[in-house]
Amino acid sequence: MQGRINRLIPEKVHATVTTVIEGMTRTILTGADLTTAPALIGASLAERDRRALAAISSYRATAAVEGGVTGAGGFWMALADFPALLVIKIKLLFDLSAVYGHEADHFEERLFILGLFQLAFSGAEHRAAVFHELEGWSARQHPADFEHFDWRAFQQQYRDYIDLAKLAQMIPVVGAPIGAIVNWRLLERLGETAMNGYRMRWLEG
Repeated sequence: MQGRINRLIPEKVHATVTTVIEGMTRTILTGADLTTAPALIGASLAERDRRALAAISSYRATAAVEGGVTGAGGFWMALADFPALLVIKIKLLFDLSAVYGHEADHFEERLFILGLFQLAFSGAEHRAAVFHELEGWSARQHPADFEHFDWRAFQQQYRDYIDLAKLAQMIPVVGAPIGAIVNWRLLERLGETAMNGYRMRWLEG
């Protein structure tokens, strides 16, 4: 169904949405680094997992409150939820990067963060391709900029994944509890995916 809808949307609309999401995400990536703690050095994997779970719990609660507030505010407030939730998600990934000992100000780490994001919020086929790209990450050479990053796939996969859930948030009366539950679950999924991604890197050495 999502594929059919996407084929009906004019190419100019796809291009515009891609440009907007690219600009928004790159801005968030730059800003998130300013408030991220230094990379945690010398901790065990168990200690990193403990800190990661605490961070996920905190961000999950924040996202639930934000979803409830915007869901209660009707259509226009629900639209505001999209960029607000994107900020929360990216900031969580930056914090988890530091917890697992990685410097998120390095460009290759930002690419890894975007990979984790796609791994959490994509269709099965795209997830498999992204997972393959993340395997053996530390041993690979990575681009120095976003020149070859597929922003079209990034925005379309993310939008398709959350569309139906976020549309339900715009329903009068029930929008607030739906928004809170949906955001809670989305952050839970992202946190679990990111933890497993960083564990994989830890085990790969």
